[in-house]
Amino acid sequence: MRLLTTLLLLCLFTLPVLAQPDSPPQREVAITIDDLPINSRNFRDNANHLAMTQYLVSHLVAYEVPAVGFVNEGKLYVDGTLDTVRVAMLRHWLDAGLDLGNHSFSHHDLHNTPLDTFQADILEGEMVTKQLLHDYGLAMRYFRHPYLHTGTDLDTKHALEGFLGEHDYRVAPVTIDNAEWIFALAYDTAAAQADSLAMQEIADAYVAYMDAKFAYFEQQSVALFGREIRQTLLIHANLLNANHFDTLAEMMLARGYTFITLERALEDEAYASPDTYTGRGGLTWLHRWAITRKVESSFFQGEPSTPAFILEAAGMESE
Repeated sequence: MRLLTTLLLLCLFTLPVLAQPDSPPQREVAITIDDLPINSRNFRDNANHLAMTQYLVSHLVAYEVPAVGFVNEGKLYVDGTLDTVRVAMLRHWLDAGLDLGNHSFSHHDLHNTPLDTFQADILEGEMVTKQLLHDYGLAMRYFRHPYLHTGTDLDTKHALEGFLGEHDYRVAPVTIDNAEWIFALAYDTAAAQADSLAMQEIADAYVAYMDAKFAYFEQQSVALFGREIRQTLLIHANLLNANHFDTLAEMMLARGYTFITLERALEDEAYASPDTYTGRGGLTWLHRWAITRKVESSFFQGEPSTPAFILEAAGMESE
C-alpha cells in the first residue's frame, strides 16, 4: 500500500504543468473628446446632434469613463445667436457626471493666427462653458490646443503657456494620438449614403487600427520611460464614436486598461518631462518628449498608418 501511494505521488509530481493564459498588464488611460458639442460633415441639424450626444454619453456612462469633453463654443451659435438646444447638449454631459474643457471658440490654428488673437479666442471660448460648470459646482481646468499646435517658436509657446497659467488652465496633452478623425469622415459619408455595409467595414477597421495604435504607443512609452505611463487618448465627438465607442471601450478593456480621470493621468511624473518641440506637426506628447531628448530617428518607426480604403472613403489622398 505504501508503494502504491508513493507511485501515485510521483505521478502527480511529474504531471505536465498546464500553461495559464497571460492576463493583460494593469494599464490606465484618460479619455478626452474634442469638438463638442458634435463634429459632423453631413449631419448638421440639432436633432441628429442631440441623438449623437445622447448615444456617446450613454456609452461613456455604461463603461464608467470619466471623460473630459473639449468644447468649441463657436458651435453653440446659429447666425450669431446662442442656441439653447446646443447648450443643453453640454448640460447632458454634465448631468452624466462628465467634465468639460476649453478647445477655443473658433478652433483657430495657432500656427496661422497672431498670439493675441488666439488668446482672445480662448477667453471667448470659455464664457458659456465656464458658467455651466459653475452651475454644477465645477471649475474650468483644462485647455486643448486645436490641431495640437502649440507654437512654432519657443517664445510663442512659452507666452501661451504663461497666459493659460494666468487664467487657471492646464494644458491637456495627448499621448495616444491617431487619425480617428479620418475614419470619422469616412463613416459620416457612408452614413449619409445609407451604406450600412460600408459603415460596418469602417467601424471594424477603426477599432483594429486603434488597437494597433495603443500597442505602438505602449511600446513608445516603455522605450522612452522604461515603463508604461498613464496614457491620454484623443478622439472626437462624432457619429463614429456615438455608434461604436462601446466596441472601442471593449478593446481597451481587453488590453488591460482602467479608465481614469485626466487629473490622475497628469499625476504621472512623465507629464512633467521637458517639451521644447516647435515643429509644425500636431504630435503626441510622447514624441515631443522624445524630440526634446534628441532620441535617434529609429525611435519613431513602426507607427500604424491609416488604411488606403479609409483615406479614399474620406476623400483624402494621404494623411
